[in-house]
Amino acid sequence: MTFQLPSLPYPLNSLEPHLSARVLELHHGRHHRKYVERVNALVEEAGLEGLSMEGLIQTQRGTLFDNAAQAWNHEFYWHSMAPSGTAVLDDSLGGAVRRDFGSIESLEKTFKQAAISVFGSGWAWLVRAPSGRLEVVTTKDADCPLREGKQPLLTCDVWEHAYYLDYENHRSRYVDAWWNLANWEFAAANFHRHDVVITR
Repeated sequence: MTFQLPSLPYPLNSLEPHLSARVLELHHGRHHRKYVERVNALVEEAGLEGLSMEGLIQTQRGTLFDNAAQAWNHEFYWHSMAPSGTAVLDDSLGGAVRRDFGSIESLEKTFKQAAISVFGSGWAWLVRAPSGRLEVVTTKDADCPLREGKQPLLTCDVWEHAYYLDYENHRSRYVDAWWNLANWEFAAANFHRHDVVITR
């Protein structure tokens, strides 16, 4: 199959003032596009046209894995945000958050600390572990929790290209802004399934 760059699930300017249209234009239109184009070239070269993006992440290593995981991570990231955020957790997800973190405020503190502690480039994730418990984890570079059997619920991209034009080197301010955009409806949809929801 030939992979396509997915459209953003909202207009470029709809995450302002937290993330500017210029950041989204460059991040989605250049960075994400390049990963998708590179995956297609590498898949054709390797004769792996029958695999899904998730299949590539689970089975490949090296450059093909890096580009497939980055393409997948970015699509998941776009859906992890919504204009003005969606602050209300449904009863099941809210109960799991209280069980595993004590409160949404405690989860926010844990998530922010994880996100700002990533050295260099990477991702912060809210995931459901195979045990069913919620965890905040980080991954380096292109890595993805899918490879560890963990179900992503939300992610925040902490590569500098995600925020530098708006926040320069102030990652902490960016993570605060991201939290205002967190899409809890998307997180709940993932929480209630055994696979991952990405609207394609």
